[in-house]
Amino acid sequence: MYSWLGPGRYLATEHTQGPWHPGFQHMGPVTALIAYELGRTAPVPGLELSRLAADVFGPVPVGELEVSAEVIRDGRRVQCLAATVRAGGREYVRATAWRIREGDSPEIATSPPPAPVPDEPTPPSWLSTGFGYGRAMDWRFVKGTPTETGPATAWMRMRVPLVEDEPTTPLERLLAVADSGNGISYALPFETHMFVNLDLTVTLLRTPATEWICMDAETVVGPSGRGLTRSALFDEHGEVGAATQTLFVAPR
Repeated sequence: MYSWLGPGRYLATEHTQGPWHPGFQHMGPVTALIAYELGRTAPVPGLELSRLAADVFGPVPVGELEVSAEVIRDGRRVQCLAATVRAGGREYVRATAWRIREGDSPEIATSPPPAPVPDEPTPPSWLSTGFGYGRAMDWRFVKGTPTETGPATAWMRMRVPLVEDEPTTPLERLLAVADSGNGISYALPFETHMFVNLDLTVTLLRTPATEWICMDAETVVGPSGRGLTRSALFDEHGEVGAATQTLFVAPR
């Protein structure tokens, strides 16, 4: 999805293209790239990313990016970091992330995956063939379809590495998927409306451990041009967290 150009500098490939315009990136790869850079910023053994919140100031162009990260609140048990994504001198994304020290706690009310990973991919559709990010993912729906509005549940995995010649971690794989909730559970037709998310917040109960990630997503749209997508996130072992997206909704 990205080629490494030097410290904090990356070149986006066609695999990052989103559904709205071929010159703009899907936020999934961008969010995963933020996690990649955060993972190289003041890592502390035992402190794991537990929340990432990204605000999107404009469509991120497919091209060269600068990603920077810093610690803004350090501690032995919790740590807060900030990150920015820039292109051509303009800031497009600003994110904050919390790390929490791992420890023993009773597991209460977590759920198994909604269904196993299907053996066969979902038949080709606009979602899997119509834009670069879609082609870079393996889509396997267990509820809903790519061509119908309404709630949906789907397993996804990346077909290509996040950063060329680098291994992709399960956390990066999850964050590459987490922005797809409004895409798989859209409430209005793509042909008539746009519903672009202004942010993405991901909260994790634990670090994911498998390459397959499942989203159980639902999108609701209010009467005044705003929408909300809520997605439960799973790996093959069970529930790992949740994602939310605030949507700007308008006729095309």
